[in-house]
Amino acid sequence: MRAKHKIIKGILFGAAAGIFDSLIMLAMKSGIDAILSAFMFWVITGFFISAVESALKSVFKGIVISLILLIPVGIPLAWQEPASTLPMIGMTALIGGILGYFIK
Repeated sequence: MRAKHKIIKGILFGAAAGIFDSLIMLAMKSGIDAILSAFMFWVITGFFISAVESALKSVFKGIVISLILLIPVGIPLAWQEPASTLPMIGMTALIGGILGYFIK
C-alpha cells in the first residue's frame, strides 16, 4: 500500500477508535476536555502506527506505539486518579492492538 494511503487509513481508523473511546467516556460522564483529548490521542496514535516502519507484528506494533504515546498523558491522569491507571493502560493496549491489526 502506498505510504499516503496507509497514513490516511491510519488517521481514519484512529478517528474511529477515538469516537469509540469518546463514547465510553461520555457514558462515564467525563468532561469535554478529557473526551477531546482522548479523541485526538487516538487520531495521533493511528497516524504513528501507520507511519512507523517496524519489524514488529502489526498488533504488537499498535500496542507498543499506543503505550509509548500514553506516557505523557497517563502520568498526570494516574497521579490524579490512581485507580484509573490499570483500566487506562488495558484499554490503550486493547485499542492499540486493534488499530495495529486494521492499519497493517
